[in-house]
Amino acid sequence: MTDVKLNKKIFSVETDSHELVKLAYDAYLANSRSSHAKTLKRGEVRGGGKKPWRQKGTGRARFGSTRNPIWRHGGVAFGRTGEENFTKKLSKSAKLQAVRQALSMQNKAKKIDIIPDFIAKTGKTKDAIKELKLDYSKNYLVVIPEKTDQILRATRNIANLKVVRPTYLNVFDILNADQIIITETSLPVLETWLIRKETK
Repeated sequence: MTDVKLNKKIFSVETDSHELVKLAYDAYLANSRSSHAKTLKRGEVRGGGKKPWRQKGTGRARFGSTRNPIWRHGGVAFGRTGEENFTKKLSKSAKLQAVRQALSMQNKAKKIDIIPDFIAKTGKTKDAIKELKLDYSKNYLVVIPEKTDQILRATRNIANLKVVRPTYLNVFDILNADQIIITETSLPVLETWLIRKETK
């Protein structure tokens, strides 16, 4: 780790509560959720067109269809339609503040390393592992200003590593990383995104 003075407005944010971070974390999971489950309503289940027995005189309850929701193999009342919307919205300022708080939490826990640069010149996985000094027992988040073909080729087969650009940082990835590696060239981009954009 190089001796770089980190911006306190990003990496040393004081907060009394982590409620905003939790909201951003939950919103990320909710927005990643897709609605595939679908149940059949009584009108969509095959069969049931014939009245099971006559209306009166049998001593049994009246029924018009065997596809009634209370019958076995019947339709489902108030079931999933496949069109549910699980998304949760946060304002842009709230998202940025949540990212700042999450980075501050990880910095306080000494889980952020600053390196001069990450180039992956050879494009080989083993060389990238040596360059970043990775430990297979940890999950890593690497922040770089731009993704090059060499970096993508060198890191795509490393299961416990995710490479992102500064403006694509989110609370979920930050908190789930055992170690966050940020290049010095990414810091100006990060400051522009999290501070100057906020003050406009």
